[in-house]
Amino acid sequence: MKKEIFSNPVLWSPSGERVRSSQMYKFLKIINEKNNINIENFTDLHTWSIENKSNFWSSIWDFFGVIGSKGMEPYVDPINQMPGSKFFPNGKVNYAQNMLSGDVTGSAIVFKSENKIRKEVSWKELKVQVAALANFLKILGVTKGDRVAAYMPNMIETVIMMLATSSIGAIFSSASPDFGVEGVLDRFGQIEPKVLLTTDGYWYNGKEINITNKVLNVVKALPSLQKVMIAPLLGIKIDYNNEKFINYNDIQNQYKTNEILFEPLALSDPLYIMFSSGTTGKPKCIVHSNGGILLKHLVEMGLHSNAKKESRVFYFTTCGWMMWNWLVSGLLLKSTIYLYDGSPFYPNPEVLWNFVDSEKINYMGVSAKYIDALSKENINVIDKYELKNLEIIGSTGSPLIHESFDYIYNSIKKDVSVASLSGGTDIVGCFIGGNPMSVVRRGEIQGPILGMDVHVYDENANSLKNEKGELVCIKSFPSMPLYFWNDNNNEKYHDAYFNKYTNVWCHGDYILKTENNGFIIFGRSDATLNPGGVRIGTAEIYRQVEQIEEVMEGLVVGQIWKGDTRVVLFVRLNENSTLTKELVGKIKNKIKTGASPKHVPAKIISVHDIPRTKSGKIAELAVRDLIHNKAINNITALANPECLEEYKNIKELDA
Repeated sequence: MKKEIFSNPVLWSPSGERVRSSQMYKFLKIINEKNNINIENFTDLHTWSIENKSNFWSSIWDFFGVIGSKGMEPYVDPINQMPGSKFFPNGKVNYAQNMLSGDVTGSAIVFKSENKIRKEVSWKELKVQVAALANFLKILGVTKGDRVAAYMPNMIETVIMMLATSSIGAIFSSASPDFGVEGVLDRFGQIEPKVLLTTDGYWYNGKEINITNKVLNVVKALPSLQKVMIAPLLGIKIDYNNEKFINYNDIQNQYKTNEILFEPLALSDPLYIMFSSGTTGKPKCIVHSNGGILLKHLVEMGLHSNAKKESRVFYFTTCGWMMWNWLVSGLLLKSTIYLYDGSPFYPNPEVLWNFVDSEKINYMGVSAKYIDALSKENINVIDKYELKNLEIIGSTGSPLIHESFDYIYNSIKKDVSVASLSGGTDIVGCFIGGNPMSVVRRGEIQGPILGMDVHVYDENANSLKNEKGELVCIKSFPSMPLYFWNDNNNEKYHDAYFNKYTNVWCHGDYILKTENNGFIIFGRSDATLNPGGVRIGTAEIYRQVEQIEEVMEGLVVGQIWKGDTRVVLFVRLNENSTLTKELVGKIKNKIKTGASPKHVPAKIISVHDIPRTKSGKIAELAVRDLIHNKAINNITALANPECLEEYKNIKELDA
């Protein structure tokens, strides 16, 4: 049988001027000059980056003028051990110092809340506020290795706390205020923070949400806490007579200092503790390195996203999603970062585009589900907003389907680079994503990230092209986790990434590399369907379902049935639709013709809601476990766990 060749049409091409003015092209020219070679395109630059690992990362350090010391060579040792390779093992660097150094004018951070509050802080003010907070932390006795946590909205104060924490070598971790008490304790309870930054509440979807009772319950259950700082947003009165509590603004007034001393850290010293979604048990506490995050984000933001001095960078995220940590690294490039806190659909579906247009933002990032939702509602942005300054639309969280590419170019902006990204909390970055030198093809992620030796493997570790398989990275990279917190002998770490292939990172995505060296993701490997022994990615079905007018979104799982696996599709319909025999037939026919007869579900069932994680990802595994009468170990990881009650009692599953 002839193998299918995957090649999608070009939707957008960068102009020659745009390519030549990009940071990536300037880096390419320096590499050519320094090494007496003649690289002309992204593919060759990527090949050079993985074949000359030590030289590549040393060149990244030099190109971006990293403040610190590289130390003596070797710059990567051992050269390719996963886990275990250390980058600049004899060097010293401080993440916060590289953000706050230099004499930069203008705004560092702009914050906008749903309640129309807009604040900005200049680079000068940012340094002053970080210095005061770092001074307070030192007086409190917070030292290198201690944990500092934030239970916060996406506010300026959250960024300042992160910078103050990392400046003294402590470890920062965050959760968004929509987490319930158990969800917060499942995370912070494991890492035992010494200090907590929190607030009185936030606004979402037009409502004022008071979290003071949740905060009190969290504080009671965390005996490790010595101080709780309150950065008020709603203005709710809080009793500061409790000796643990202190007002954030009082700290800024009382602990001002002109000095900020940055702790010189090894690149392998911890910076962040991030948390897995936790849908299969307590969240894994993933410890990330000071230097690894700095180097990786310089590549992704500075080269792939073209962030530079005075760029305006925005990603719609919460403090519970790794894209917050990614966005904050825009400060490394001396870009202005934009924070938005609230619903992306209140008071109307165009609210974020109004923000992007009025603030003259250059890079806007959102989730793929957000784009899908706009497309479903036929929101026409292109006729309302010029978006003159917008150069890149980033998308991540789930696969960006082909039709969403069409929607962006038809209904948002024609001259824009669509940078679909894929990576995760595990690496606080991307394996594959966009770049400013390549064309954008319909439904494809443009290519691998520089320095990432990404392949698609079959079960026998053969590298594939035009065939589906596992996303793997076969060479070490700086943002690999240092370890998991309280993980004896690194057992959980090994099982998470290195159980399938030896010394190869297996990420758990079901993926295909196209003829053009782009990538298409078909969903998570552990959620892959297997009816009759045929592997089907969930995203292949979602792509078809989401084109049907009556369907808002779907969730698909495999149900063990009569000695095999059958495909079950749950659909959330729009308000004016019901799941009639005609609509079932329409859905099945669309899947059959758009994907294949093997993709057609055996059962289609209407539900009122689709369970999802706090970061917006569809929780397929929770539903799969539920319909097989398995316990869901950590229901607090879900944003809407109440909807699971409906799935417990669906009689159609027994027919």
